[in-house]
Amino acid sequence: MLETQAEAFLVFEREAVTLTDTHGAFAFSAGMAHLRRLRLERGEGDTLVRLADLRPGDTVLDCTLGLGQDALVCARAVGPAGRVVGLEASLALYAVVSEGLDAYDVGPASTRVRAHHAEAGAWLKEQETGSFDVVLFDPMFEKPKKSQPAFEVLRRFAEHSPLTPETLAEARRVARRWVLVKAGRHGEDLQRLGLSSETSSRYTSLMWARVAGSGR
Repeated sequence: MLETQAEAFLVFEREAVTLTDTHGAFAFSAGMAHLRRLRLERGEGDTLVRLADLRPGDTVLDCTLGLGQDALVCARAVGPAGRVVGLEASLALYAVVSEGLDAYDVGPASTRVRAHHAEAGAWLKEQETGSFDVVLFDPMFEKPKKSQPAFEVLRRFAEHSPLTPETLAEARRVARRWVLVKAGRHGEDLQRLGLSSETSSRYTSLMWARVAGSGR
C-alpha cells in the first residue's frame, strides 16, 4: 500500500503513534531530553537553559517543535508554574510528537508541553507583544549531519523552510527576554540572518544565537 496508495502511514496503537514510510519508521522518544532533564534535577547546567536564562514560572514558545526534546528540557527548567508551547508545521510529525508528549511522564517538578499544529510565522503574528519570556527556533539544518534512520524519517516529513527575517522580527516582538536560534556549526543559517553565535565548546556541532526580545 505504501508503494501504490500513500506516501506514508500514521499508525495509532495503544503504546504509541508511529509514522511509517518505505524507508523506515518514527515514533516519539524523549531521547537525550530525558538525560538533560536528569542533569537539571542534579543541579548541572544545560546550554539552552543557560542562554535562555530560564527561571521557574517562565513562559517558553518553541516555534519548531520537531522531536520535542528542547521543549521537554524547557518544561523541566520552568517547573510546574511555567508554560511551554510547541508549534509544529508538519501534520505528520505533530500527530506523532503531540501524542508522545501527552503520554510522557513529566513528573511533579515539570510543566507539560502543549503542542499546536501551526506555522510559526502566522502563529506569531496573532500573539500579543511580550506574551512569552523566551522564543526558540531549531530549523532543519541546511547541511544535515549523519543520523539514525528514525531521524531520517523525521527529516523527510519536516518543514524545511528557512527562518526568515520577518518571522525572526515577529519572534523578537513576542519574546520579552530572548529569542534563541539553533544552527549547525558549519552551515550559514546564522550568517544569513545577520546573527552571531554565542560562545560554545569547540567539540559541539551545534551553535546558538541569542537576540534580545521586546522587553530588553
